[in-house]
Amino acid sequence: MSVLSNILGKIFHPHQAARPTVPAAPASQPTAPAQPAASEPTAAERADPAYVESLLDTKAAAHAEKLDWRRSIVDLMKTLDLDSSLAARKELAKELSYSGDTSNSAAMNIWLHAQVMQRVAEHRGKLDQDLNARA
Repeated sequence: MSVLSNILGKIFHPHQAARPTVPAAPASQPTAPAQPAASEPTAAERADPAYVESLLDTKAAAHAEKLDWRRSIVDLMKTLDLDSSLAARKELAKELSYSGDTSNSAAMNIWLHAQVMQRVAEHRGKLDQDLNARA
């Protein structure tokens, strides 16, 4: 799975990995239609930009260190409990076709954050303007 897919998956399907596996019902018993877990937001709720911000704010607040996911790709990845190492960020840069110098991590990080926020906005609507505004 790509780094970007991991990021989007953690934002838009945060309960998917935590969901326990339910054994299949025997063929003789009728099965009930699948219902989302009570704590899992519906697709319509996940489409609300406020959901994304609330989810990320909640996850960031749960960390021991102060994380600024709104401005830092490293902090965004840490907020989502993903590998934020330089190697992981270089892989993300490769996925997103970064044409700059990956040894200039500051410039690459700014570009990566803007690109990821753009992809998040494309997937579920617009986020606050400050999330997308990057020089």
